[in-house]
Amino acid sequence: MRRIIVTGGSGKAGEATVLDLLDHGYEVLNIDIRPPTVAHCRFQQVDLTQLGETIEALHGADAVVHLAANPNPTGWSEERMFRHNAGTTYNVFRAATLLSLRRVVWASSETTLGLPFDRVAPAYAPIDEAAALIPESSYALAKVLGETMAQHFSRWSGIPFVGLRFSNIMRPEAYAQFPGYWADPQRRKWNLWGYVDVRDVAQSCRRGLEADIQGAHAFIIAAADTVMNRPSAALMADVYPDVPLLPLEHAYATLLGIGGARRHLGYAPRHSWRDHLEER
Repeated sequence: MRRIIVTGGSGKAGEATVLDLLDHGYEVLNIDIRPPTVAHCRFQQVDLTQLGETIEALHGADAVVHLAANPNPTGWSEERMFRHNAGTTYNVFRAATLLSLRRVVWASSETTLGLPFDRVAPAYAPIDEAAALIPESSYALAKVLGETMAQHFSRWSGIPFVGLRFSNIMRPEAYAQFPGYWADPQRRKWNLWGYVDVRDVAQSCRRGLEADIQGAHAFIIAAADTVMNRPSAALMADVYPDVPLLPLEHAYATLLGIGGARRHLGYAPRHSWRDHLEER
């Protein structure tokens, strides 16, 4: 698979993924509703709400990395956001199967796990793919629907579908805000203090394309640590004392379980805020 289409390639995760794929010898086409700020590869303006346009855009590709979505559109109702995100995902999946692409990699979300963990606390930590899906917003509900669609499109077509449940995606310049979280663990408890560097997001998309995998699967993609400067066990004891804590890889280890992505995709997060900031 060398000819890869990235939907939403003009966005934060999309641009990083385009660059990573180009660096690894792939031929990439960015399809998006808006042009990129910097043209790293070929670009085609496509409205993914239109199935015909989507089919035409994906024609000739080997695989698609579907990153286009709108997490918090200004002025949009919950209904419009759900309809847009679920509908565009359906169109990409439908086009991929009609055209017999060899792989679909797509952006699911950590929000499927029950974020912000207010109504229902996490069942355990690090939470992983064995946990029940508990969408608490229309955005998360659209992602759960996407995972269900992926299962059935894969079953119908035999095409592997790899969903990536991204944690809070960060560019390196965003790490400057992390010290503002450290005094109060309540500020970032909503996703178990998780994050992921945008460069590791890009790595995971490439791993999703290359992994020896069949069927439809979804994997949590997070950094190897948390946004906090205190041990993860202490965070859980302070904020979620009744939630069972499973063994951790190290004192500051992520509480979003990435073991599945490590085992099945070969994902290995390489970037941490600790490479950019001095702990205090």
